[in-house]
Amino acid sequence: MIRYRRPKQDDVVIFDLIERQLVPLSHLPQTEITKIKKDLPRRLGHGITLVTCPDYESDPNGFVHFLLHGDLLYIDMLAIAPEARRKQLGNMLMDRAERFALSRGCHRSKVSVDLGNTAALAFYQKLGYSVARYQSLSFCYELEKRFS
Repeated sequence: MIRYRRPKQDDVVIFDLIERQLVPLSHLPQTEITKIKKDLPRRLGHGITLVTCPDYESDPNGFVHFLLHGDLLYIDMLAIAPEARRKQLGNMLMDRAERFALSRGCHRSKVSVDLGNTAALAFYQKLGYSVARYQSLSFCYELEKRFS
């Protein structure tokens, strides 16, 4: 099931998913990663975070955090626990985020993928995203998608 993030219940799990699934893929210097980690509670407080979980009361096994800027949906973070992969949870989270954005007038979406994260690159391309540019300062590909 998909539900909105409950900070007191979910944040420990979300922070752990970020630490284990996203941070190892980053090419940013450790000092920058430390700053980003300290800023996570504030960052999650802006935008919307949806989580997947086996049932309504369970801890999450995946999440997507996104922001809306005018007609743009920006996917900030997406992570699924290794034991929960290959169950379409990422697809469901992205579908929910995109439908939410469409209902609020968004016509396009962007996401950044770390250099070397070929699995994420393939995942987003299957969802209709295409590489728009490479951001050399952050070692990330920026992908875009237009909604019809």
